[in-house]
Amino acid sequence: MRISRQRAGLRLALAAFMGLVLTGVVAAPAQAETAREQQWHLDLMRADEMWKTSTGKGVTIAVIDTGVDEGATNLRGQVLDGVDYSSEKGDEHTDWGEHGTVMAALIAGTGAGGERAGAYGLAPGSKILPIRMPKEGEGVTGLLVTPSYLKKWAKRMARAIRFAADSEAKVINISMASPGAENPELSAAVKYALDKGKLIFAGVGNSGDVKNELQYPAATPGVIGVAGVDRNAKPYKSSQWGAQVDLAAPAVDIVSTCPNDRQVCKASGTSNASALASASAALLWSQHPDWTNYQVLRVLLQTASGNDKGLSRDDVVGYGVVRPRIALTEPGDPGPADEYPLPDLGGKAAESASPEVSEPAKGSAEPTAAAAAAGEGGEGGGVPTVGIAIGVGAAVLLGGAAAVWAVRRRRSDAAPTGVTPAPPYGGQSPYPPSTVPPPHQGYAHPSHDHGHDRRV
Repeated sequence: MRISRQRAGLRLALAAFMGLVLTGVVAAPAQAETAREQQWHLDLMRADEMWKTSTGKGVTIAVIDTGVDEGATNLRGQVLDGVDYSSEKGDEHTDWGEHGTVMAALIAGTGAGGERAGAYGLAPGSKILPIRMPKEGEGVTGLLVTPSYLKKWAKRMARAIRFAADSEAKVINISMASPGAENPELSAAVKYALDKGKLIFAGVGNSGDVKNELQYPAATPGVIGVAGVDRNAKPYKSSQWGAQVDLAAPAVDIVSTCPNDRQVCKASGTSNASALASASAALLWSQHPDWTNYQVLRVLLQTASGNDKGLSRDDVVGYGVVRPRIALTEPGDPGPADEYPLPDLGGKAAESASPEVSEPAKGSAEPTAAAAAAGEGGEGGGVPTVGIAIGVGAAVLLGGAAAVWAVRRRRSDAAPTGVTPAPPYGGQSPYPPSTVPPPHQGYAHPSHDHGHDRRV
């Protein structure tokens, strides 16, 4: 159902009171680089070099989100028919939240928009299968999000995952999240997808500097939780942290296709990180189509930053920043085809890993951005801060609600001058206050107090 302006305004006001506001709009500079030149994450990951080996061709990625505009210039010919679970106008090819299109373009954008708006995806040879979720607020009868509504949301997500599992998609990207507790239907859907040979990536959430409450499905066993880092390989200040984090990827000031298709937009959030991790999997899978989902994941883990001398993890970036170029050139042994490589489902992931505490050591030198994504110090090059762009806004559904840390067993052991910025993304606005009391209060992101020093 549609939400009145008055009600929507009240909900956003409540969200702001909780400190869960949308990202802001950045003014356009006097001059700006081309769209591609603004995509610093592609330079750091040396995408042009990777694309000589793999573009993700032959791999379909299911995007569970707000819909994907198949008419977007950078996505023409890239979007397949999917499914629509929303009551909003249009279908899965209509983006009610101006978010799913951005995520899809980060994954499979072709750069067809030209210098002004020709943003590329990390896996431009891949295809997108859109799965449109209901609009935030559909089914809410009051201003408070109750446990029963969170259960309903989890059920909807489970249905979407099962659809993706039965499709041709190999990778499932979920740049959405909800508070709550572990849900049996959601867990079963994730397990079903894994058994069908899929990989599921989800952003861990953007309230790491507020309450750092668990968000689902990233915290569901079997889902690869993706945290965010900036161009200097430092943790994104709002990226959530904890045992649910498996990998990290660029998340800050990421430039992609704008919903209006006339310019590029800049936004920050773990939604971006999840999309880039999903695209990384597509690049690797395209190069090794005979590998299973578990082998693709294992190689992504083994080649993540900081694992040159054996696997190790911490609660901020998990097993490290994903490095698809290294995965393509130096994959190592993909390991057993039928063994899930992370411990949350009983796998042996990282038996050789040395888990690190969430508060990194003090006083160490800061890692470089090039080392973060390119994998070799000094290479990759930086790009000046992107000019125009806009807050595509909070990329996940954030809000206060209870969560249980122990649910995961493994965790316990810019555009040219004069372009008007797109409006802030407001579709997936933060949830209003929950009736479920939050278990964690007053968290400070570990990187804030101690200076995260995970070398990559």
